[in-house]
Amino acid sequence: MSIALVTRRVFLAVDGKLRIKNAIFRSRLISAPRRSIVDMSYSTHFMDFKGSSIPSSMRKLVVTKLSPNFREAVSLQTVPVPTPGDGDVLIRNRFVGINASDINYSAGRYDPSVKPPFDAGFEGIGEVVALGLSASANHTVGEVVAYMGDGAFAEYTVVPAKKTVPVPSAKPEFLTLMLSGATAYISLKKLGALSEGEKVFVTAAAGGTGQFAVQFAKRAKCHVIGTCSSDEKAGFLKSIGCDRPINYKTEDIREVLRKEYPKGLDVVYESIGGEMFDLAVNRMATKGRLIVIGFISGYQTATGVKPVRTGTLPAKLLQKSASVLGFFLPHYLSEYKAAMKHMLEMCEKGELVCEVDLGEMTPEDKFFGLESVFRAVDYLYLGKNIGKIVVEIPHPVSSKL
Repeated sequence: MSIALVTRRVFLAVDGKLRIKNAIFRSRLISAPRRSIVDMSYSTHFMDFKGSSIPSSMRKLVVTKLSPNFREAVSLQTVPVPTPGDGDVLIRNRFVGINASDINYSAGRYDPSVKPPFDAGFEGIGEVVALGLSASANHTVGEVVAYMGDGAFAEYTVVPAKKTVPVPSAKPEFLTLMLSGATAYISLKKLGALSEGEKVFVTAAAGGTGQFAVQFAKRAKCHVIGTCSSDEKAGFLKSIGCDRPINYKTEDIREVLRKEYPKGLDVVYESIGGEMFDLAVNRMATKGRLIVIGFISGYQTATGVKPVRTGTLPAKLLQKSASVLGFFLPHYLSEYKAAMKHMLEMCEKGELVCEVDLGEMTPEDKFFGLESVFRAVDYLYLGKNIGKIVVEIPHPVSSKL
């Protein structure tokens, strides 16, 4: 039996501050059976990042009242910085993503059993500044990760390590893949079953997820039609491969589809709902597939959805052997890891455009700080964005050196 003396730096949280001390550990190199660690309390201690202190408090957005009015439902609060558990990482958020679903979440539609208060926001990207013991097996302090999980609208967020995705840098472009890119990638792969030459119709094509649906459909050698609300957006769509942008402010979508695509649409990637859903159903081709990934036109209403004409839907589907398919990303998490891996590879090769809208063209300028999340949500529902709407989260850094 031999004994090894090892000197390690240990980070301890004392009175809310980090203390560092050298400790001598004795490790016995024996062949006896491994013993489980009983005291895991040290695994939750903060670990410092690049000499900057982790503050004792932070700000975050909390849903305090159920309402489809985001400004009415959510408040900005100051709370203690959370401590990561054994399998968690603490992330200093650099950018957070805005999604149409933020309204459904603040209205309590995803899980009616959950009552306020609860944290808002679905996705973020930033550096790992603290982690638990088990999490340290695969992650390190200073590592940049993106994640999908509740509570992203905060300066710091605790996330289970297994739900994070390491990314090359804290650029907002990588954040666009977490929800928007993955939704387009997986839904078109699993439900779209795209074949070369098929006609693919993408609604809100210049938006956060529409931009990816256009690109993935083009990679499958399909003919892509995309709706948008301005000539600027139409130009963007052409730049990413859309064959026929339709600016519905200047053209009638129904007439364009009737005249230019008389045989119908093979695949529809639909996120608007209401009249757009009805229009798409009526223009489906034989064996057409309509994928519902949202219905944003109704999210701000009391019911969350605008009525559609479903009375004759069974007959229409039967006559064309067509199908309407719903897609909700949490139901396809088994496909998520492979999708992210492929999309990150495409980004590194320059094969995928990840357009980000940080609000620089808005009257109030860039979306900067948690206060601007409210404005960013409003901006999304005005339909002004090109690409994914992202908010930058600033952090004052105080050096301890």
